[in-house]
Amino acid sequence: MTHRAHRILGGTASGRIVASREPLSFWGGIDPHRGVVIDVHHPLHGTSIRDAIVLLPQTRGSCTGSGVVLDLALLDNAPAALVFIEDEAIATLGAMIAGEMFDRPIPVLQVSEDTFAMLAQADQARITEMGVEADGLVVPFTPRQAVPLTLDAGDRSILAGEKGTAAALAMKIICTMAEQQGAEQLVDVVQGHIDGCIYNGPANLAFAERMAEMGAHVAIPTTINAISVEHGNWQRQGVSPEFGNLGQRLADAYVRMGCTASFTCAPYLLDTAPAQGEAIAWAESNAVIFANTVLGARTPKHADYLDLFMALTGRAPYAGVYLDANRQARRIITVEVPQGVDDAFWPLLGYMAGRLSPDRIPLIRGVAAASPTQDDLKALCAAFGTTSAAPMLHIEGVTPEAGHIDPAADHVTLGPADMRAAWTGLNEGSEDIQLVAVGSPHASAGECHALADALGTRRAGVPVILTTSRHVFDGLATDGTIARLQANGVQIYRDLCWCSIAAPLFPGNTQTVMTNSGKYAHYGPGLSGCAVRFGAIAQCADAAVTGRAARDLPHWLQ
Repeated sequence: MTHRAHRILGGTASGRIVASREPLSFWGGIDPHRGVVIDVHHPLHGTSIRDAIVLLPQTRGSCTGSGVVLDLALLDNAPAALVFIEDEAIATLGAMIAGEMFDRPIPVLQVSEDTFAMLAQADQARITEMGVEADGLVVPFTPRQAVPLTLDAGDRSILAGEKGTAAALAMKIICTMAEQQGAEQLVDVVQGHIDGCIYNGPANLAFAERMAEMGAHVAIPTTINAISVEHGNWQRQGVSPEFGNLGQRLADAYVRMGCTASFTCAPYLLDTAPAQGEAIAWAESNAVIFANTVLGARTPKHADYLDLFMALTGRAPYAGVYLDANRQARRIITVEVPQGVDDAFWPLLGYMAGRLSPDRIPLIRGVAAASPTQDDLKALCAAFGTTSAAPMLHIEGVTPEAGHIDPAADHVTLGPADMRAAWTGLNEGSEDIQLVAVGSPHASAGECHALADALGTRRAGVPVILTTSRHVFDGLATDGTIARLQANGVQIYRDLCWCSIAAPLFPGNTQTVMTNSGKYAHYGPGLSGCAVRFGAIAQCADAAVTGRAARDLPHWLQ
């Protein structure tokens, strides 16, 4: 056996062991107000992580996991320590901010496979200054092999405080993360996207307002993700002043720091979308995956809070998929595409590709002939991000680098039988539908047109909520689509998205939600407490009118 343990973030801890071999997204996977796993698809569902030593091979899913870790710390629901096998950045960054800015340290370790297995079989463990102990076995800490980080004159001046206290703190943490990621230098980034803009507890607001009070101001063009309320309009929607004010304060803090008030989780739909080969600093998992996969831009799946630090300095650790070597596909998935697929095929494919490649970049082969649209690719990338930790995938015939394959890549086949099983797993809710959800990520103009066309002259009999960006909304208001949808009974909200919709906008009598989003089909049960049904936009339109989900598989899976 090879026992090895590295201390990533210091501190001592003791507690019961909570372990799983399946990665977990902290956002949508853990309720920070209770410290309980809420991802219904995860083996730890229902388990409390409060005061536990939590063992996972890696995290996956949303970049907002760092904010959830900070929320857990500020709400006294944090784990005693986090232990990973692989390099992990998102939860680690949240733990780092908890200790660095709020004096709530959470130890983080990286251990070998053998040490992970030993700890996972134990009931209790203890982390000391010297090592980790369980069942009478002590694994002493060994230092990680350090790679010297070289800073240029501009980096050193920022670190010395010449551009202010906030920028100096930002550079300090960027350097720490760079050293952990084995980066030898930093890289210039040309634009940023801020993810941690949803008010789900004290963490995001406390962080943003503290940075704004320190005089933080972005150094590169930076957009803002979807927020918790419709900015400037929540008062007319019955949102409580307490929640509305907190949600708007969080958004306004980033605007004060110089960010663009875009308020969208689909920044790739904006006119400012990056070009092929550009190094950018984006958080928000679906946006990162789309940028790398479809646009050919370059950005790792950066953790929340690190996104702001990079925007303040214009610099990022030169590691991960900024580097050619780390953009290779390490698994080839050959897809047997059924005849006559509709728009539900693409999120289902992304969801399954992520499950088949939880820890590596795959190449999807065999789908080019189906001619995926930008909306199809958007849905695929978003669903892939719920089940994989990888920041991108290759799609043959789409991704500019689809020929960039590791010679040691393995091969798997994905066929209709696999798709039928996954479809069934995403459609375990009742056929009685009380709510239809469209726009996770934010709906594009094409998706809005498709919903309007699918409804035709029919009016919804159950609530239908569509979320989109103000950018898309303004265009659709001009061409009449907004009026068509509203005449169909569709409620349209800007700025916020399905990751943040809550009462009173979320109808209180809902038991089962119908959605066209693979992302929301995965996260929805944990976030809303409701069952979810999944299907194409046309099926969502039918369910909106009849209040019933289709009983049978789609025709292309029968």
